[in-house]
Amino acid sequence: MAYEPPTHTVERSLRATTGAKIVAGVDEVGRGAWAGPVTVCAAVTGLRRPPEGLTDSKLLTVRRRTELAGELQKWVTSYALGHASHEEIDRMGMTAALRLAAGRALNALPVRPDAVILDGKHDYLGAPWQVRTVIKGDRSCVAVAAASVIAKVQRDKMMAELGGEHAHFGFADNAGYPSPVHKAALEEWGPTPFHRLSWAYLDALPQWRHLKKARSWADGSAPEIEGQLGFDF
Repeated sequence: MAYEPPTHTVERSLRATTGAKIVAGVDEVGRGAWAGPVTVCAAVTGLRRPPEGLTDSKLLTVRRRTELAGELQKWVTSYALGHASHEEIDRMGMTAALRLAAGRALNALPVRPDAVILDGKHDYLGAPWQVRTVIKGDRSCVAVAAASVIAKVQRDKMMAELGGEHAHFGFADNAGYPSPVHKAALEEWGPTPFHRLSWAYLDALPQWRHLKKARSWADGSAPEIEGQLGFDF
């Protein structure tokens, strides 16, 4: 299926309405995984024409995504990655972990952006960043699409390395996301040291449920579960 290529429309609008000169596209990967970090990439591309075939990383084959990530790392003006570990996710919840990872990525750029295009409808960044959220920005905005591809390839590589001593879980194939192989391994072996222990999947594993970490906020609100898949996915 053919998709419309991403454009610089949102970036041009931000430049025109806010006076921003440096605009970063930001996207995350790993939000719905059962294991591993959440990873955020911040990419600055300017207004140049992107490499052929750039789009949302989820729409690309593994081979093409990997090739494109190599091209993008040389093509972008700058990019940086930020991670929030599974322990940080368990401790503070996903929204705060995303904010932490995105802040780490943006602060690691060689030049601080004047504005940020954030994929999705929720601004998890907030002040002091000037943010424009764009639903499906990883498909429509050049800088966000570039960030999407780089983040996905880098996190997949990280998860394959983490899974080296836990081959039964198939991290090299599922990157810590739910899959039949991952589910079967959890039932038999229990969580690895890289699993998110506050996640809902543990509710369906009586033999491992004692490992679950409960999170409760000072205001008494419930832990965030948006984006989590339970065990019967």
